[in-house]
Amino acid sequence: MSGRWRQRSRLLVGLAALALAAACAGAGGGGGGPDGQAISVLMVGNPQMEDIQKLTADSFTTQTGIKVNFTILPENELRDKVTQDIATGAGQYDVVTIGAYEVPIWAKNGWLKDMTPFTEADAAFDSADLLKPMVQSLSGEDGKLYAIPFYGESSFLMYRKDVFAAKGLTMPERPTWQQVAQLAAQVDGAEPGMKGICLRGLPGWGELFAPLTTVVNTFGGTWFTQDWQAQVNAPEFEQATKFYVDLVRTHGEPGAAQAGFTECLNAMSQGQVAMWYDATSAAGSLEDPSASNAAGKIGYVYAPVEKTKASGWLWTWAWAMPADSKNADNAAKFMLWASSKDYEQLVGQQLGWARVPAGKRASTYEIPEYKQAAAAFGDITLKSIQEVDPTNPGVQPRPTVGVQYVAIPEFTDFATKISQDISAAIAGNGDVGPALQSGQQLAQTAGDKYKGG
Repeated sequence: MSGRWRQRSRLLVGLAALALAAACAGAGGGGGGPDGQAISVLMVGNPQMEDIQKLTADSFTTQTGIKVNFTILPENELRDKVTQDIATGAGQYDVVTIGAYEVPIWAKNGWLKDMTPFTEADAAFDSADLLKPMVQSLSGEDGKLYAIPFYGESSFLMYRKDVFAAKGLTMPERPTWQQVAQLAAQVDGAEPGMKGICLRGLPGWGELFAPLTTVVNTFGGTWFTQDWQAQVNAPEFEQATKFYVDLVRTHGEPGAAQAGFTECLNAMSQGQVAMWYDATSAAGSLEDPSASNAAGKIGYVYAPVEKTKASGWLWTWAWAMPADSKNADNAAKFMLWASSKDYEQLVGQQLGWARVPAGKRASTYEIPEYKQAAAAFGDITLKSIQEVDPTNPGVQPRPTVGVQYVAIPEFTDFATKISQDISAAIAGNGDVGPALQSGQQLAQTAGDKYKGG
């Protein structure tokens, strides 16, 4: 598997370089039909996207006559597919879901359509209602909005209140990672087949390294110093990584090396784990009685810390449009609808208020029905998002913005390669030390491009 991932990563870097050299020349965009009444949308396979796939035909298409053809892929496959499509100008999709990492980089490359004219032209969309951290993360250097947030998130720790109560355990509101490790040991096996904690082990810069980088940050580590000296083999980075690997190997879910967000969501929903550290957006699915056996049994606390006051990440899955789209008007209509207040009402009324794609609008947290459905997690989600500082997430100055990633194009390649070796260590097929020594060379090669810049 490692070889396959390395080959794919090299391909993506090559594609990106080719696209940059060609200044985005290539085939025109527009995956819609010749009548202009169909668009193609590529989405990550998270519950919120599965919900919009169910609701679109009877609402958006009925209202506008625009048919939407969806393609849903797992996160790692989605990232590969969307990068290939946009970086090479293939034009297979009119709308894609990308995140806070891609948007500023791709906007600078000229790959994305400026969405500001569309949002400003639609008064009902109410751009001023969007949470500032989300707007900032999806804006280019010119201050324009290059993607529209579908939902936003930070990260927090989820735990089974009933299991903790039965064990006589108390979860701190702001636990340390050392406390989490102790608690994981105490609740491991609390119920038949239940493990102490679920942590992502699936290779990928946006899978394994999303939570792990937040652990590195709060343990005092960083990917790079302010002058682009790689720190992958530094003591703090190694300590955090060993802690993470040891914790998931000792008290984590079975098959952790193949577990990403979706697998941990399923494990928590089915009562297979007592704790889970991951995205705040998971709470809506966990509190949906039709999808979760643990609904009503889960408590939520802030992301665990060590040397920092907070450690939650900042992310948004957002709608973006290729710069050369030939179906821009229809694509924009869908994007605005999908991130609108009306769509939130539609989800709440038809699927349940806990499932509203939240974390992007201030007004969401004032809807009475949502406040009631999200009573266990709504407030802590909003506060977690608001307290994130992407420019200073650790204990030392950083060369770029980003909590759980480094905002340079090369990051996806070297972080994914390093994650493969760490995932192998989780599976018992390697050690953290050699993995980070090798990773140091990869990261420094990338960092050297920016020294003195």
